[in-house]
Amino acid sequence: MIRAGIGFSNALNPRTAAAEATSAAMQQAGLSQAEGALCFATTAYGAAYTMILRAVAAEAKTREVAGCSSLGVIASEREVESGHALVVIVFGGLDVAGRRFFVPTLRGRGAEVAAEIARAVRPSLGKSNLLCLFADTYNMDAEKLLPALAQELPGVAITGGGASEDGTVGETFVFCGDTVSNNAVSGMLIAGDFELTIASSLACAPIGPAHRVTAARDNVILELDGRSAYEVFSEAAGPLVDDLRRALAFVFLAVPMDPAADTIERGKFLVRNIVGASQEHGALAVAHHPKAGDTVGFVLRDAERARGNLKDTLEGLSKRVIVPPVFGLYFDCVSRGSGLYNIPGHDSAYIRQYLGEIPIGGFFTGFEIGPAGDTTAILQYSGVLALISEREQH
Repeated sequence: MIRAGIGFSNALNPRTAAAEATSAAMQQAGLSQAEGALCFATTAYGAAYTMILRAVAAEAKTREVAGCSSLGVIASEREVESGHALVVIVFGGLDVAGRRFFVPTLRGRGAEVAAEIARAVRPSLGKSNLLCLFADTYNMDAEKLLPALAQELPGVAITGGGASEDGTVGETFVFCGDTVSNNAVSGMLIAGDFELTIASSLACAPIGPAHRVTAARDNVILELDGRSAYEVFSEAAGPLVDDLRRALAFVFLAVPMDPAADTIERGKFLVRNIVGASQEHGALAVAHHPKAGDTVGFVLRDAERARGNLKDTLEGLSKRVIVPPVFGLYFDCVSRGSGLYNIPGHDSAYIRQYLGEIPIGGFFTGFEIGPAGDTTAILQYSGVLALISEREQH
């Protein structure tokens, strides 16, 4: 038996908010004591994060508490993207357990951090495992950490996201127990005997054909198909290129998951930011390290493409999930909220429409961790949904 609940509060007093949210989550779950609790709290509570975590632990009667700072939080059908808001997810029962973890000094230590996470959680692994990872977005060495973690913990599903903030602080924070830190990673191993389903949807779709990198240096693409990289980018961006800052907020680089691929196909590429573009030098600086011979493309972020991809993903999920989920976690890019759709609560409404009224909690992320083909990768402009169900009885 697994029990879970979601609680939300926007009370100005941080201790009151934590107690309210945790009490509501415990009541929904029907628990007197939780096995674990996840807490995500907006920047408005920043000075009181430690107080909040202690209140959550006391109300849920567990030391296993983890989470992070966020621009906004997700609590079932409610999405709050500004001001005071926090969400608490509690879980418990005979078939599930939680084990928190914390690793400091994240910057430049991808493989070492992965080894430390694995050492912390390995003794608590169960028949089914979900490793929820919350990292300081500004210091995460994702290209080394995730592959190393997959080697350290083969077969363990990994999800989560980068801590976020509202732009007023310039730092993001992760939570573990009553520890609050930047330049660190925290998280929760949810282990036991359950069915786990993870899926992701993307807010971007390809524009134009795939291109071959013909000249590159470090993270700068100089030529595509033997032409100026900027010229090829400007053709893909169209009228948007007249306002370069706006163009870089909507047009991104697409990188195939399969290095041997020569096309950009739906569901088979990763999105990476274009961090600079120079018409004078004909170059694009990207959050990636392409090599000559690589295939890349361009994608556009817009509401219709995001909505269509989300609906397709949820329709597929509804067919895959046999037993109704006990609870879910949703990690949604900060660029997929009301700023994209012009309405609040968009993704949560669709999740409820397709999957029913199940407790789902999460936050708006600096990046997302989710499935990318046969691997787990850093995703961007994505929503990652992890669902935990009772194991089907035969």
